[in-house]
Amino acid sequence: QVQLVESGGGLVQPGGSLGLACAASGFTFSSYAMNWYRQAPGKERELVATIVRPGGSTMYGASVKGRFTISRDNAKNTVYLQMNSLKPEDTAVYYCNVRISLHAYWGQGTQVTVSS
Repeated sequence: QVQLVESGGGLVQPGGSLGLACAASGFTFSSYAMNWYRQAPGKERELVATIVRPGGSTMYGASVKGRFTISRDNAKNTVYLQMNSLKPEDTAVYYCNVRISLHAYWGQGTQVTVSS
């Protein structure tokens, strides 16, 4: 079965950096675009970044463009999100996502808190 397991969340000061990872299993990882979403308290879940296959083209939400970088390692079945210049408004639960045959699969999420 499809499994997505996020790691790397935590508490960071404004202006700091944090890296997230999502280990995938149960499907042919290299064949699918991978996404990072986030959801802040009281807000809808929003798309943060996407990396398509197989060339690795990337797309970013307007609020994170220029600060976040999505990447993937197909040999390790892992997608990453490097977050720089973090702001308090980046505080959210971050989710890894993949869509396979019109079905959306989600990880359990990892909390990122940006606060001094």
